[in-house]
Amino acid sequence: MGPGPSDVPDRVLAALAQPTIGHLDPAFQGLMEDIKALLKYAFQTENRLTFPVSAPGSAGMETCFVNLVEPGDTVIVCQNGAFGGRMKENVERCGGTAVTVMDDWGRAVSPAKVEAALKAHPEANILAFVHAETSTGALSDAETLCRLAQDHDCLTIVDAVTSLGGVPLYVDKWGIDAVYSGSQKCLSCPPGISPVSFGDRAIAKIRARTTKVQSWFLDLNLVMDYWESNGGARSYHHTAPVNAMYALHESLVMLKEEGLENAWARHQTMHEKLRDGLKELGLTYLVPEEERLPQLNSVLIPENMSDEAAFRSALLTDHNLEIGAGLGTLAGKVWRIGLMGYGASDKNIALCLNALRTLLRR
Repeated sequence: MGPGPSDVPDRVLAALAQPTIGHLDPAFQGLMEDIKALLKYAFQTENRLTFPVSAPGSAGMETCFVNLVEPGDTVIVCQNGAFGGRMKENVERCGGTAVTVMDDWGRAVSPAKVEAALKAHPEANILAFVHAETSTGALSDAETLCRLAQDHDCLTIVDAVTSLGGVPLYVDKWGIDAVYSGSQKCLSCPPGISPVSFGDRAIAKIRARTTKVQSWFLDLNLVMDYWESNGGARSYHHTAPVNAMYALHESLVMLKEEGLENAWARHQTMHEKLRDGLKELGLTYLVPEEERLPQLNSVLIPENMSDEAAFRSALLTDHNLEIGAGLGTLAGKVWRIGLMGYGASDKNIALCLNALRTLLRR
């Protein structure tokens, strides 16, 4: 019950164990098309360029930045936690100029600050932000931020690693231009795959590039010759992780069976049950309730606890329960308790609360 990877259901593990076939096998190519359709449902998009990158969420992030950011571009980057900082690093490595909009760790991105930055930097052509900040448990208003970007003729790059499948995410309705996620959070799939989606405006910018994409492996002009057949034969680009794709497919089928809205509602319901139990134990949250992620709960460590790492170690050894530590400026100040995908259950909440109660008394 940490910040990911989350528990993987038996159906997904069984899919992972199917016999390996070739990455150009007709049967696997059919699976590729099914995965793309299921990802469109999960992202709530009709974007043609929607597919899973054969690498973890960090590679999905790089896919967005190396394809969309050229040397000399100005990108407004929102930082309200650790992963906004990684966006800034990507911009700079691509030769762009990052203009940072800073908010406190544990708070949502401020639309007012973003609007001020957009007005102050009319040369900016991209706005990048984290929808669900895994390092803090804060949820930002992606719809408002995307509207501000559109008003100032900027594309958007959105980190949805922890939000996909856990909270409302409407790529088309909100006008998100490029978005990336990960398999190991609310999709309850083993880590190693990064779903991405690119809209028409993003594709137009990629086609208009005057410089080569700096990554060969992540160059969409090459990758899509493998992921899109367009009625013809696919060209070899890389050996896809076939069994990992089996698992991703099964996890997306399970999401479709449950229904997106039902999955979002389940995460919220489980969050409220955990919240109420933590309150009874005297534990409080870092993030204000109106900005709080249901699937990633940042809980303030009691002030009188001298060794929180030993506490987490005891949770693992005595109760077989893993929760996350704080990152960056929050190290030693918060625990991060995940309620993601298959792990967002009454059974897990009961286990967690009982373990915390036992050890806090000790």
